[in-house]
Amino acid sequence: MWNLAETFWFLNALGEYSSLIASVISASFRTPPKWRLIRDQLYQIGVLSLPVVSMTGFSTGLVLATQSFFQLNDKGLAGATGILVAKSMVTELGPVLTAFMITGRVGAAMCAELGTMRVTEQIDALETMSVDPNAYLVSPRFIAGTVMTPLLTIFSVMMGIIGGYLIAVNFFKMAPNSYYDPIKDYMHNFDFFIGLVKSFFFGVLIITICCFKGMNTSGGAEGVGRATTNSVVICYTAILFSNFFITMGLNLIHDQIVRYLL
Repeated sequence: MWNLAETFWFLNALGEYSSLIASVISASFRTPPKWRLIRDQLYQIGVLSLPVVSMTGFSTGLVLATQSFFQLNDKGLAGATGILVAKSMVTELGPVLTAFMITGRVGAAMCAELGTMRVTEQIDALETMSVDPNAYLVSPRFIAGTVMTPLLTIFSVMMGIIGGYLIAVNFFKMAPNSYYDPIKDYMHNFDFFIGLVKSFFFGVLIITICCFKGMNTSGGAEGVGRATTNSVVICYTAILFSNFFITMGLNLIHDQIVRYLL
């Protein structure tokens, strides 16, 4: 059962997490970290994630196109395969799956690295030398994560659409125009806006949650492993629930704006 002590622990952790976000954002804008630190994180988060992100997006596009064609072909709607793949990748699967891959490849390593620094008292040493750990350790990761997650999402979406095109045209013998024309006709700027907002917000969640768990690790090597596992689970859960709320909120706002303009 959820008791009072656990409630206070959760509220305290939530307050510390909010304080970390505020401190990191303040440090990022007030005294931006050195370009060398940001560059290293851009490479670690972005460039090294390209293979897994591309494979995830490409394989997802293959599956989406295959399922869509088999479900729609006997109904005479095979021409909708392209738009189904594009809509799904841009608004939902692209941002979510990319965030999952970044969490597994980058977030876990980030939490383990900071957790090891905490239990070996390296972070305490930085504080002793009057170096703000949030500004030196978290801020470069935060800036790089919020920049690279949307870019990786765009790349994943492109790979998914290309994968869908290849299977639809080369295997199912669809005409190339039948795949691409509905995309040009029925994709809207709002669809791309949803995908970018989601990917940016997911990037913030991944970096801040994993850094928070790493910075608050205790208990030696066992504690590092526990914190890393918890950070990945929390990130996945936060991504899935926030995905619903962002989708619902943005679409409701969009509908209200459209009604107002009309």
